[in-house]
Amino acid sequence: MAPCQTGIELKLRRSGLRPTRQRIALAGLLFAKGDRHLTVEELHEEAIAADFPVSLATVYNTLHQFTEAGLIRVLAVESAKTYFDTNVSDHHHFFVEGENTVLDIPVNNISIDNLPAPPEGMEIAHVDVVIRLRPKQG
Repeated sequence: MAPCQTGIELKLRRSGLRPTRQRIALAGLLFAKGDRHLTVEELHEEAIAADFPVSLATVYNTLHQFTEAGLIRVLAVESAKTYFDTNVSDHHHFFVEGENTVLDIPVNNISIDNLPAPPEGMEIAHVDVVIRLRPKQG
């Protein structure tokens, strides 16, 4: 009789990833709060706070494995910061400067026209729009 698998274990297996203890723990933290955007450092801090000692390198590698498996998306907002997005559907983002907060914009709220033709042999996979916000001055 096969052991009972959690939803996280099934999600990992269906994505082609072996459900190791570290992947299960990090995926549990990552997906427990619904759609969100976080950095490697933020997930590392959550793991430590949850009494799951793991290295920053392990968190980094695991998030990139999740990205390659299609479980999350990479969102590069600033050159120094990369966010990982648990919502893999087509959508865009607001970025609040100074707060380093990322918010989802539903894709049906933005229309993108007149995209350039891609180079020969290439196709556009998706378009990411990041709208930067800041508090009004004055």
